[in-house]
Amino acid sequence: MNKLVLASNNPGKLKEFQRMLAPFGIEVLTQAQLGISEAEEPHGTFVENALAKARHVSRASGLPALADDSGICVDALGGAPGVLSARYAGEPKSDARNNEKLLRVMQDVTDRRAHYYCVLVLVRHADDPQPLIAEGEWQGEIAHVERGDGGFGYDPMFWLPDLGRMSAELSHDEKAQISHRAQALRILLQRLQHA
Repeated sequence: MNKLVLASNNPGKLKEFQRMLAPFGIEVLTQAQLGISEAEEPHGTFVENALAKARHVSRASGLPALADDSGICVDALGGAPGVLSARYAGEPKSDARNNEKLLRVMQDVTDRRAHYYCVLVLVRHADDPQPLIAEGEWQGEIAHVERGDGGFGYDPMFWLPDLGRMSAELSHDEKAQISHRAQALRILLQRLQHA
């Protein structure tokens, strides 16, 4: 496999996947480059949404497709925002409004534990009966204030106690070693080599 379509229009995710897949000689196209609309994400779980997105893009493009469904899960909020992470503050999607809402909701909460979760689904064709599925988790906490200008999404408020920094303060290389998406991608690439 030397080419696949990423079932996302998120520029941050595209850059991460291009960077992580380039060493394997895999060219990553976006659904927007091919004029493919975004898939609906009506499901209550990350894996169901990722599978729906991957099948949608593969069917429309005729190419293998990779879909990621990921979000931030806050312990004190019962796992919310979870699958609604990208639209936590409503439409249109806005990282700034999502972050603002989460900070407001967490204002008086003492248990700040949270984790980023990612599930990747790769289908070789739209009706692939054995999609490759991999997941990753990245533990941290919700900070009281935003800091850093790297990354995207909730990165400016995702505190990493072991590193003493926000996710948004990490370099691309650091993040590519430890993030939820990097963990899931490593597992997926191992499975791909044995598939």
